[in-house]
Amino acid sequence: MSSNPLVKHPPWRQLLIVSLVVPVVVTLAVMAFTWPAARTAPRDVPVGVVGDSDLGLGRSQPGAFDLHLYPDDAAARRAIDDRDVYGAFEAEPVRVTVLTATAASPAVAQLLTTVAQQAAGPSVRVATVDVVPASRSDSRASVFGSMMSPLVLGGEILAVVVAVLIGFRPALRQLLALAVVSAVTAGGIYLLVQGYLGALPGDRLGDWGALALTLFALSATTAGLASLIGPGGVAVGAALMVFVGNPFAAITSAPELLPKAVARLGQLLPPGAGSNLLRSTAYFGGHGAAIHVVVLAAWSVFGILAIVEGHRRAALRHAARHRVELIESPLRDALIRDSHLLES
Repeated sequence: MSSNPLVKHPPWRQLLIVSLVVPVVVTLAVMAFTWPAARTAPRDVPVGVVGDSDLGLGRSQPGAFDLHLYPDDAAARRAIDDRDVYGAFEAEPVRVTVLTATAASPAVAQLLTTVAQQAAGPSVRVATVDVVPASRSDSRASVFGSMMSPLVLGGEILAVVVAVLIGFRPALRQLLALAVVSAVTAGGIYLLVQGYLGALPGDRLGDWGALALTLFALSATTAGLASLIGPGGVAVGAALMVFVGNPFAAITSAPELLPKAVARLGQLLPPGAGSNLLRSTAYFGGHGAAIHVVVLAAWSVFGILAIVEGHRRAALRHAARHRVELIESPLRDALIRDSHLLES
């Protein structure tokens, strides 16, 4: 049987369909990655304010920041450590101190420093204190940002290999294979990114667990879709994770810098939840990780249920075909004739 889905059409019509569909798909993929970048701007970015002065940000940039008041420097630093805010401003008559967290988002850290310099004016000195810096080996968090896209692609490849190319059966064996390969792959990624590049400080088990859960959520979802709707499920899973989840995850910026609807969607998909979970385990001692664990667990459960249901349906179809073949089989007719002879 030909694998060409357009085989029923003549060649000229196949060319026409491909000439229309492929450009649309590629254009949409490019738009998915470029449109969020073109719309980057602060939108209710949670930021702390120590003391009474907010540098006039509420008036000069309405809607850009979600300001949280803290009584002192220590309280603001705790809020940054707990991932409640991205940073804080401490305004004094002749000096403004900006508390940042490069590990949370280098883009937001730079934004806060720039905003403070603009609001303070030339006569006021602005000092920046990085409360939660990125790793010394990855001071700009560039390695962290670079690793997430191939991680997402790796989850999709994992699903294709386990569920389609090898086609582990039954459902329990496929789930076990996805879990084992996700865990081993996570270990390899951790050894490279932290052991060699030094970009994932923090608890080793937590970092490995975040990587493994992200890979399993990605691969189980795509494998589940493939199990339910066939090879087309791989295309659906890849489109959802690579062309929607990846650009909307705001891995190199922050969700609050994207349009709100896009940011919410991005954090509800495994790429966004996985990258933020890894930030929490690598730099913040696990603070702020709970919601991202819930999102990844939900996608994992969906994938598990889809795989089980898909295999159940396949087993029923196989049993039905087997019954039909048996009914139509010449062997059945011979057995019936023999039974009649024995009875007589």
